[in-house]
Parts: sequence; C-alpha cells; structure tokens
Amino acid sequence: MSLTQAVRDKLDIPDLVTGGKSLKDVTVDIAKPNEDFPTKLWWNTFLLVLTITLIDVAIIGYLFYEGLYLLGINNPVGWGFFVVNFVFWIGIGHAGTLISAVLYLFRQGWRTGINRAAEAMTIFAVLVAVSNLILHVGRPWLGFWLFPYPNERGPLWVNFRSPLIWDTFAVSTYLSISMVFWYLGLIPDLATLRDRATETWRKNLYNVLAFGWVGSARAWSHLEIVSMILAALSTPLVLSVHTIVSFDFAVSILPGWHTTIFPPYFVAGAIFSGFAMVVTLMVIAREVFNLKNYITMKHLDNMNKIMMVTGLIVGLAYGTEFFIAWYSGNEYEVFAFWNRAFGPYGWAYFIMISCNVLSPQVFWFRKLRYNIPVMFVASLVVNVGMWFERFVIMMTLNRDFLPSSWAMYTPSLFDYAMLIGTFGIFFTLFLLWCRIMPVIAIAEVKTVMPQKEGAHH
Repeated sequence: MSLTQAVRDKLDIPDLVTGGKSLKDVTVDIAKPNEDFPTKLWWNTFLLVLTITLIDVAIIGYLFYEGLYLLGINNPVGWGFFVVNFVFWIGIGHAGTLISAVLYLFRQGWRTGINRAAEAMTIFAVLVAVSNLILHVGRPWLGFWLFPYPNERGPLWVNFRSPLIWDTFAVSTYLSISMVFWYLGLIPDLATLRDRATETWRKNLYNVLAFGWVGSARAWSHLEIVSMILAALSTPLVLSVHTIVSFDFAVSILPGWHTTIFPPYFVAGAIFSGFAMVVTLMVIAREVFNLKNYITMKHLDNMNKIMMVTGLIVGLAYGTEFFIAWYSGNEYEVFAFWNRAFGPYGWAYFIMISCNVLSPQVFWFRKLRYNIPVMFVASLVVNVGMWFERFVIMMTLNRDFLPSSWAMYTPSLFDYAMLIGTFGIFFTLFLLWCRIMPVIAIAEVKTVMPQKEGAHH
C-alpha cells in the first residue's frame, strides 16, 4: 500500500514518480511514444543502426562464403572477437534479470521505473550474444550438434563434458525464462494500448498481443502468482548463467584461465556492465521520450551505487588474480599475468583497469551520482572497460609455453565490422521495441505512486 505524501515527507522518502502526476497522467505520458508518429531523430537513428545491421549481415554472409581466414584469428588465439563479443553481451543481459526478478522478490519499489527496459535489453543482448556463439564454432550449419536429437545419424551424441554444451543449456534456459517473464509483465500495458487505440488495425494488433486481457481481479491474482514463480526461477540464473560462461575458460588447464575466481568474478562483472548499459539507455530514454518524472534521479542514483559496489568487487578480483598467481609459485602462471599487464597487450590491460576500477570511484560523491553527464559518460566508459576485460582474457594467450609459437592477434577489418554490427543489431531491436511497446511498466509504476492524503482512486 502506498504511503501518504505526509508520511513520505516526514520519513524523507524520495518519490519514485515526481511532478504531481495523476494515474491518468501516467498512462498518457508513457503511452505517448507508442501513439505518436516517430520523430525525425528516431527515424535518423533507426536508419543508421539498421544500415549497420544490414552491413553486418552482408559481412557474415561473405564470411560463410569465403571462410574464417578473413578474420585475424591464428593458432594461439583461436576464438578472437567472437567469444569476446559473446561474453560481453551475455554480461549486458545480466542486469535485466537482476532488476526484474531479484529486486521483484525483495519488493524494491524503485525497480518499477527501469525494469521494463532492462528486461527488453536482456532479450536483445542475449540474442546478439547467441549469434556470436553460433558463428565462432566455425561450421555454424552443424550447430544442431549442440542439442540432443534422435540418434539416427549413428553413434553420435552431445559431448556433455564440453563447456560449450553447458553454455547452450544455460543460455537457452536464461533466454526462455527471461522472455516469458518480460512478456508476462507486458500484457496489462498492451491491453492499455489496445483500449486507447483509435485505429482498428492497432486495436486488433494489441488485443492479440494482450491475449484478450480484461484486468479482472482474478486475472491480476493469477498474474501475480505466475510472476512470483518466474522470479523465483529466474533468481538462480543470475548466478548460474555467467558462472557457466566462465567455465569456458576456468575448466581449461591454461595458465591464467585455470582459476576458481572466474565464476564470482564473471558474475560481478556481468552485473557491473549490465547496470552500466541500463544507465546509458535510461538517460537517453528519459530525455528523448520526456520521462523524467518516471525515471527519476532516485532510480539512477541506486543504479550508480550498484555500479560502484560491483566495480569494487571487480577491482578486488583483478588484484586477487595477481596475488594467487604469485602465491602459487607456478612460473607459467606468474608469466601469464605478467604478460597480461606488461606484455604486448599491456595497453589494453591498463584501459581495462582505468575504466573498470578507477572510473566508478566518482560515485562515492552524491553530487556526481546525481549529475546526468557524469553518470552517462561513466556508464559508457564502464562498458568500454568491460569489453576490454574480455579482450585481455582472450588475447593474452598469444604467448604460451613455447616462444616459437608466439604470435600477435591483429583484428582485421571484418572483425571490427562485426563488432560494430553487434551494436547495430542491439539498437535496431531496441528502437523497434520502443515504438511498439511501453518503455516503462505503466501498471507497476502506479503501485509506487505517492498518494495524496484524502485522495481516493
């Protein structure tokens, strides 16, 4: 039950919906971007990212035709940008499940202004990650080998000892649960758009998408029960998915990878980068769609705090890696980390440290946590740093046990094009979603509105 405004003022509780909005104002303001004709800014941005996406698709087709020799991968660095991009985008998708499921279970009201966009971001980020996972196997047309299937092809079966198989099951489960949880919360809002629609085709479209939702007490009760069950199922995925992704590296015997710190280190890094991307998208959305009363500074402040905490955890993990390498007394392990920091890719390592460890320290100061330009730049810097973290983990394998096999990984033009293409795919999907569905959960925002004394709704 919402607290009265007098009680909130006495307890100094910041409003999660500002501007003295009524329940009707919430519906009108949030539905406006879906009902109005797209602005020139939206069209220009959409055409730009769509062009990048089409170029990426063309390059992937050419890669299928010519082969992987077009890329910069070599014998010591056999995965290249593909796995760097895969781990990066899986990490981006982590914040959505944390906000939508974990914060839902703990009844954190501040999630309501950002959960819808975070959930959508999760879906699109995982789809981009999966595309890189399929491409990096070299023969993507045999990708069905990753799934159990009728054994009519002879004694061929999935190798369940392979971390790639664990990735397949973990990511597919994560994507399935996230999509169901995301769409379930959308149903009442889609019904709202249906009821407000004036064109027949739009009304019919939203009616189909809303599954004929009528908003009865029984329907709301069932929705709450199913949401709670899905949130409980999703919560372990926050820990399990990126833990399993880290096993791609940790179960190997390579110096620098064979370490038990990878699972918690990867999970913290995933939440770190995911929240940074949410901040980036929310700052843009509140400005472009005029949603400052619903994505308030309180929402952004809480996300900045989480970024600061997870940034400290990631920094601790970096230091722990070096300590364990030294403490082990294993000369190969020591060399792997020395090469990581002071070898030919040392510049990437120090970019990673600067972006991931130093930049979040600005959020110790409340004034900077409430400064839009500072948090926007910091969120961009963090995601640059998290991409370089995965780059450093992958590329410093260029020096193994035999100096005769050392080689530098130099990305080709195709590597860079497909990296940029992943952002093109992500933002194309996100912009389309912003036009079709509400960016903020209309029904959920109304539950945390400060009710005036004597007002009855």
